[in-house]
Amino acid sequence: MARIRIFVILALALTAGGVLALGTYNYLQSAPTVRTVTVPTRAVVVATNDLQLGAELRADDLKVIEWPANSVPAGAFGRTADVIGRGLIVPVVQNEPLLEGKLAPKEAGSGLTPAIPEGMRAMSVRVNEVIGVAGYVLPGTHVDVLATASPTDQRTDTTTKLVLPNVLVLTAGTKMEQPGGDKTKPQPVTVVTLLVTPDQAERLTLASTEGKIHLALRNPLDAGAPPTPGVRPALLLGSPALVARPVVRGGSSSRSLRRSQPVVAAAAPEPTPTVEIIRGDKRAYEPVK
Repeated sequence: MARIRIFVILALALTAGGVLALGTYNYLQSAPTVRTVTVPTRAVVVATNDLQLGAELRADDLKVIEWPANSVPAGAFGRTADVIGRGLIVPVVQNEPLLEGKLAPKEAGSGLTPAIPEGMRAMSVRVNEVIGVAGYVLPGTHVDVLATASPTDQRTDTTTKLVLPNVLVLTAGTKMEQPGGDKTKPQPVTVVTLLVTPDQAERLTLASTEGKIHLALRNPLDAGAPPTPGVRPALLLGSPALVARPVVRGGSSSRSLRRSQPVVAAAAPEPTPTVEIIRGDKRAYEPVK
């Protein structure tokens, strides 16, 4: 009896398994077939690594990948031969497509020259750690240019004035990009190049020739340029102004008050003759005794 039960249970298990397998097979056969859709593509030239502004494109900087044909960016290239030797006018990151608008003309070459927009000029000024804001004046930052000069060669007429607001820094030294893109790391340099208009170039040249300039680092999101009157030594030190005081005179008989008269201030002493002494980029005035 025990053997019969075992054979019966085995037969039932085999029958149930066969029915389940047959049902699964029929279900898979009746399920809809998933079709693979092939998307048409086009060859697009992209950068193999991060490239800096002004870089000249070489063969190892480029590669060709397949890009969906319906989303190819306008101005993309399909062959590396079309872009080799041209310069970049904007930075490019890895795997970014090379577009016509990001490249300098074929005859323009590479470097800083093709990165200067039409109608603008690039001018370099000499700086030190103080003028260059302790090395934080880096490519891509914006600065205000302040000039200190005297229109009459008199020390009392020396004026500091904001002459160029919100000027873009193109290069720091000979670099057009901060290494690693870290704009929080200072980079001491002796020369910075600014992007200015022709009119601003004249003012910058005069300011650096006739006086001394300083750079003030500003937030690039701050586009305001409030007018400033400039400051002179007398205003800076708070020299007191001459105030006219009324004088009251009384008569012995009528005891009436006459019209007040201002006190005439004493004439200011003649300024002491001074000699201008220039030591490097520093200017000093010494009195002649």
